[in-house]
Amino acid sequence: MRFVYREARLIDEKRLDEWYELFAEDALYWMPLVRGQPDPHSHTSLFCEDKFLLKVRIERLKNPLSHSQQQPSFCQHVLQRPETVRSDDEAQEYELRTPFVYLESRLDEQFTLGGVAHHTLRREDGQIRIAVKRIELLNRDAALPSIQLFL
Repeated sequence: MRFVYREARLIDEKRLDEWYELFAEDALYWMPLVRGQPDPHSHTSLFCEDKFLLKVRIERLKNPLSHSQQQPSFCQHVLQRPETVRSDDEAQEYELRTPFVYLESRLDEQFTLGGVAHHTLRREDGQIRIAVKRIELLNRDAALPSIQLFL
């Protein structure tokens, strides 16, 4: 459970290279568009990224010429206590469910999103890695602002 708190802190502190290293090589970072969507391939998603695409987004954010970050964005995660939903000690895989509130600000604008983060964690070579991070926004079917950072 401490893993989920640490992950959010790395994002909030813009320690994105360290955050990136938490992901397994075959990881998926996914935000479904439809409630109850079973996978990212059966319906359009708000986003569905593998580890390569995460790296591309991180490098864009770090680039001093990135237009969207000429005035940097900042974020803050407020998490409820993560709940273990599934635990498979033999496979060394665990699923956690964490309700959250996410705030993002840039200049004089701030917006708030709420939802639930689902982490599928896997132990690999003695390290815990994110195999899947699925984010279910409460208002996923609304017109959403441009999210600059990571939920």
